[in-house]
Amino acid sequence: MLGAMALPGSAAPQRAADNDSTRILVFSKTAGFRHDSIPDGIAALRDLGARNDFLVDATEDATAFTPGNLDRYGAVVFLSTTGDVLDAEQQRAFEDYIGDGGGYVGIHAAADTEYDWPFYGGLAGAYFASHPQIQPATVLVEDRAHPATAHLGPAWDRTDEWYNYRTNPRNTARVLASLDESSYSGGTMDGDHPIAWCQEYEGGRAFYTGLGHTRESYAEPAFLTHLLGGIRYATGAVRADCRPETGYTPLLDRTGGGLDAWRQAGPGSFTRDEADGGATITSSGGMGLLWYAERPFRSYSLKLDWRMADDDNSGVFVGFPASDDPWTAVERGYEIQIDASDAPDRTTGAVYGVQSADIAARDAALNPPGEWNTFEIRVEGERLRVRLNGVPVNDFTNTDPARSLTEGHIGIQNHGDGDEVSFRNIRISELPDGGGH
Repeated sequence: MLGAMALPGSAAPQRAADNDSTRILVFSKTAGFRHDSIPDGIAALRDLGARNDFLVDATEDATAFTPGNLDRYGAVVFLSTTGDVLDAEQQRAFEDYIGDGGGYVGIHAAADTEYDWPFYGGLAGAYFASHPQIQPATVLVEDRAHPATAHLGPAWDRTDEWYNYRTNPRNTARVLASLDESSYSGGTMDGDHPIAWCQEYEGGRAFYTGLGHTRESYAEPAFLTHLLGGIRYATGAVRADCRPETGYTPLLDRTGGGLDAWRQAGPGSFTRDEADGGATITSSGGMGLLWYAERPFRSYSLKLDWRMADDDNSGVFVGFPASDDPWTAVERGYEIQIDASDAPDRTTGAVYGVQSADIAARDAALNPPGEWNTFEIRVEGERLRVRLNGVPVNDFTNTDPARSLTEGHIGIQNHGDGDEVSFRNIRISELPDGGGH
C-alpha cells in the first residue's frame, strides 16, 4: 500500500517494493484538445510518488491497456485525456481491471473522454459539457473525512477552468467538493455543482476531480495534496465512505449545527478548533460525555467523522435517556467504541462490552491515527448496525430489557487525560419509521 502521506515539499521516505499497490500508471493520451499542463501534471505526480512511497509510470501509448500490464498497478490516472483514446479490446481490459478491484483517478479533462463508452462514463461519474473562462471561484468542501479533502477548510478559494457537466453525479457518487456558482461567472448547474467526487464502481474504486486545467495548479500544495488523497483512495491505501449521501441534517458542523444544542455531562470537555471555523472539536480530560440534549431520536442513520491522535480512547453513545450523569449513557445506552488496540469486545467498531466488531473487516477499513475515519451508526428498532468508512463491521440486536434503542439520545465521549480524539461533521438522517421525531 502507499505509505503515510508526505505533503509536497517534505522529505521523501524510502521507496517501497515494486508491487501492484505501490505503482500507478499515468495515462495522458489525447484525441481532442490537448492541455499544455499535462507535462507539469506528469512531473508533479512523479514527485508525489517519490515523496510518498509509490512508483509512477507515465504513457500515452494505449497498448499499455492489456490485462497483464494493468495488473501491475494499484490505480490508473487519466490525466486530462480527451476524446476516444482506447479501442474495444483495450476498453475490455480496463473494465476487467476495475472489476478485479483496480483504481481509477480522473483529472480535469478525463471527463472529456470516451463519450461512446458507457462503462467509462459511469466510472468517471459525469461527462464534460462546457466551461467559462479561467477565473477565481470558491470551492465548497462537503466531505472533510476523505483523504482528498481532509486537509482543506470549509471553503477553498482558487483559480482554475471550471467545468460544467452534462449530469449531476450526486445520486451515484459521494460528492467531496462543489462550486459556489455565485462566486464566479458561467456556472450552469443550477446551484448544485459538484466538482470532485468518489465512488465504488463495478468492483473498483474511482476518484475524479475537475480541478487541474492550469499549469500553476501542479505547483499548488493544496491541490497536490488533493490529488495525493485521491490516489491513495483509488489504490486502497486508505478507506473512505464513498456511497452517495443526501438527506442528512447537521448536528455539529460549520453551518447548521453548533454546540448550543449539546450539553457536557461529567468532567473534561471538548475544545473547538477556531482555525477550522469551529467545525472540529477535540476531547480533553474526562471521563465525560458531550450529548445532544435538544431531543432524542428513534430510527435514524447517524454519521460522524473522527480522528485519533495516537492510541486513544473514545466512543459514540446511542439509545440513552436524558441525563447530566455520564454513567447513565454507559448503563442505559450502548457505546460504539473508538480504540483500535483494546480487546475484541472493546475495540473500534465494537458495541462496548457486548459484541465485538468483525475484526477482519474492521482492520481492512480502519485508517490509522492521524487520519480521518467515518462511522455510520444505523438504528432501527432494537437493531444497531455499524459501518466504518462504508464497510459493515457490526450488526447487533438489543435483547436487554433494561435498555432500549427504540428512542434515545446520542453523545460522544471524552474518555480521560491523555486521550485525544477529534470529531466533525456530525449529521443525522431520520428514517421513515421515526415515530414523528
